[in-house]
Amino acid sequence: MSRTEVVLALVTDRRLLLPERHLADFAAIAARAGVDLIQVREKGLEDRALLEAGASVVQVVTGTGARVLVNGRPDVALAAGAHGVQLPENGLPVGEVKRAFPGLVVGASRHSIEGVRRAEAEGADFVLLGPVFPTPGKEERALGLSVLEDAARSVTVPVYAIGGIEPANARQAVDAGARGLAAIRAFLESPAAAVHAFREALR
Repeated sequence: MSRTEVVLALVTDRRLLLPERHLADFAAIAARAGVDLIQVREKGLEDRALLEAGASVVQVVTGTGARVLVNGRPDVALAAGAHGVQLPENGLPVGEVKRAFPGLVVGASRHSIEGVRRAEAEGADFVLLGPVFPTPGKEERALGLSVLEDAARSVTVPVYAIGGIEPANARQAVDAGARGLAAIRAFLESPAAAVHAFREALR
């Protein structure tokens, strides 16, 4: 796999955005810049607000190559017209969601090699592993590149890295076996510039 084929994923968090920047506008900029995947991960929203957020992101990325996933809620993802759902480790079982929502891409978030293996066995389309690098509030939980490498080698399903991912360490993560890179903070200041910096780092 060439580095140009690495999936670049933006994970949203409206609470970290500047007050004047709306979630859909933020997602649209990233999508037009070439981000591959947008995970709508908006904790604390009521059902209707989450549906509106997901649908607005789906609408603004139409015509780009970006796919949209909603975190934790396959029902909302389906109603919003999203491509899939991202399931937290303590969330809904992967296998049940795959059976109940066969049209959705199902990603699984995991925090250990064993978790990655279980997610593959349950039928996840890809696994998001992290935090790989130290990230605010989770410094002591960083798994490190060796765990990422062992996890990627132990399964055939794509493993994406999350947690402290930025252009400066993107190559390290990919060299360790990550087939995708996911980030929140790296995109906050300028999503378009971040996409460009990630792509340049992986050339």
